[in-house]
Amino acid sequence: MAKREKKPSPRKSSPGSDAWIKDAGVVIEQPIVDTLQVNYMPYAMSVIISRALPEIDGFKPSHRKLLYTMYKMGLLTGARTKSANVVGQTMHLNPHGDAAIYETMVRLTRGNEALLHPYVDSKGNFGKAYSRDMAYAASRYTEVKLEKISAELFRDIDKNTVDMVPNYDNSTLEPTLFPTTFPAVLVNSNVGIAVSMASSICPFNLTEVCETAIALMKDPDADISETLKGPDFPGGGSILYDADELKKVYETGRGSIRVRARYRFDASANCIEIIQIPPSTTTEAIIDRVIDLVKAGKLKEISAVRDETDLSGLKLAIEIKRSVDPDKLMQKLYKMTPLEDPYPCNFNVLIDGMPKVLGARGILLEWIRFRQGCIKRRTEFDLKKQQEKLHLLEGLSKILLDIDKAIKIVRETENEADVVPNLMIGFGIDEIQAEFVAEIKLRHLNREYILSRLEEIQSLKSSIADLTETIDSPRKINRIIVSELREVIKKYGQPRKSLFIYPADLTEYEEEEETPDYTINLFLTREGYIKKITPQSLRMSGAQKLKEGDEILLHEEVSNRSDLLLFTDQCQVYKCKVADFSETKASVMGEYLPTRCGFDEGERFLFGVVTPDYKGDLLFFFENGKAARVPLSSYETKTNRRKLQKAYSDKSPLVALFPVKEGEEYVLSSTNRRMILAPGLLSTKTTRDTQGVAVMTLKKNAKLESVSILTESTFRSPHRYRPKNIPSPGAILRQEDVGEQLSLSPSEE
Repeated sequence: MAKREKKPSPRKSSPGSDAWIKDAGVVIEQPIVDTLQVNYMPYAMSVIISRALPEIDGFKPSHRKLLYTMYKMGLLTGARTKSANVVGQTMHLNPHGDAAIYETMVRLTRGNEALLHPYVDSKGNFGKAYSRDMAYAASRYTEVKLEKISAELFRDIDKNTVDMVPNYDNSTLEPTLFPTTFPAVLVNSNVGIAVSMASSICPFNLTEVCETAIALMKDPDADISETLKGPDFPGGGSILYDADELKKVYETGRGSIRVRARYRFDASANCIEIIQIPPSTTTEAIIDRVIDLVKAGKLKEISAVRDETDLSGLKLAIEIKRSVDPDKLMQKLYKMTPLEDPYPCNFNVLIDGMPKVLGARGILLEWIRFRQGCIKRRTEFDLKKQQEKLHLLEGLSKILLDIDKAIKIVRETENEADVVPNLMIGFGIDEIQAEFVAEIKLRHLNREYILSRLEEIQSLKSSIADLTETIDSPRKINRIIVSELREVIKKYGQPRKSLFIYPADLTEYEEEEETPDYTINLFLTREGYIKKITPQSLRMSGAQKLKEGDEILLHEEVSNRSDLLLFTDQCQVYKCKVADFSETKASVMGEYLPTRCGFDEGERFLFGVVTPDYKGDLLFFFENGKAARVPLSSYETKTNRRKLQKAYSDKSPLVALFPVKEGEEYVLSSTNRRMILAPGLLSTKTTRDTQGVAVMTLKKNAKLESVSILTESTFRSPHRYRPKNIPSPGAILRQEDVGEQLSLSPSEE
């Protein structure tokens, strides 16, 4: 009797380290790392390489399988066919279900308006890319064929220009790439989400892309911004021109392009008509946002909004109240709704099976390399065909001297199988040539036919020499690519749909002042707490509640409409409005500024400045003994920016900061007990991060320790600490000069 195998009993693995695999009732312990490698990694790589990311020809596998099927169905010419027929045929290459295939087709059609240059000519309802709720009709109702530009995708595909591989069941072959004659990867947008990576390629104008490719073939270091002006979206819109951001996209493949909707004003109906919107939003999202803002009371100028999109194109109608300026309202809508929206760029493309994030320049250089390979393979194919034809004609030329002998050999050969060998022996030709001669029709056995065929030999030799020279000459290959690109421009080039708004023409929306204006007392503490207390509440309050060890750094009576500048130890300034803070009482600790204003991790509050109009100057004192006078206006911005970097110099730590007041003097104290009185009459610098000028000369290992404003009670003899010239090392503090505000530590005494 056979011994029964004992099944291992399942054991509980440690959390997060091991996985359990159950197979036919047997549970086997397996490390989680092995599970990821065996099960998850193949799936992830399949999604990255074979699903979500486009390749250098500009297509994902699902697009390529669909378009190639339509090409093989003869839909490049002739009448349209039902979409259901195409979907069914595509399943020979793409077995992922008819719904997925049809959805892929919808985006490629002219009717959907998702692509700058659609590849599929369509008839019927294919929905709209700018609408979230407009559904496309079923595949049995719609009809399709290939657009004329699709011919550029398949040109010479039967001449071994690209690799052909078996489909999933080895019943046919399909191309791994399309030999596109233009850089389709940049002409039409492509978005995909893989595992741990994604791709988002914005579309560019066909003419500009082709001209840029031509420029790069002439000079790989050419400035592509001269020919590639910027993205061109199928839905139009206005691009906010940012030269630095475009340069970043061109060189790195990452960045963000801000796009605004375009509108017109119908004065007779007192209505704003939105006719083009950004590609990253939909009409429904815009309407929903406008309605929410109207209900919240933030868009009181609008009386109604509706979607009037019809066969003539997109149109959103926004009815406005009388006396409302439509241009000012649109600036407000740009700020508050998706009518202005960024298009994120992430040019992640598969290059030779590997995902790479390349800029527009890098993608075009890779496409040029790919296209050079296609041209070389096509030329080699033509060369081989012509060499084979020349070989046959050279065999034919050998029987020209004695046609009767050839006929005699054929007639006197008893077995058909011996005809070819006998011709080979009789004329000294090889088997291929003999087979060609043996297949000549009887009607062609005349001298005129044979002589006319032999005339082709010389032209074939000349053509073969030219093809051989082309294969060995990258310059000739580039000339072929350039001529094909110029042909594409001539046939399919079209004017830009997206126009530019340059910074000089840009008007930013500034919210009208609705903040109540009244006087408040503002308190800032050294630990970064803020209190906003009305004068009446302050009079009725007792002592200020502070965190243990904290102290009040700033107390001013200011307008509620003032701005507050918060300087931190990271050389940054955070801007906020006093009106944004809630009124409180002295008996509470107040709001914590780093949390409220979103300070960076580990960032510490140093000083605060309140200003109603950004007039005047600020005086910065640094540990190295230097001081800088900077105008407050340099911190004023047209937009409501919350954070400014390089708020002051980072060459030395900041010791003190004061708003400049005429006639004030400042007491500077160093770590080696020296003091100096410095006036605030320093020259004003235009840049915020200026290093300033030396005020106090410091000895080795000494640094500026503190700065305060001079008062009558600071010194008994202040003249001793006023230097004749600046910078100055200052004077050592004496006991007899100490006033009420100064004191000597025991060690100093």
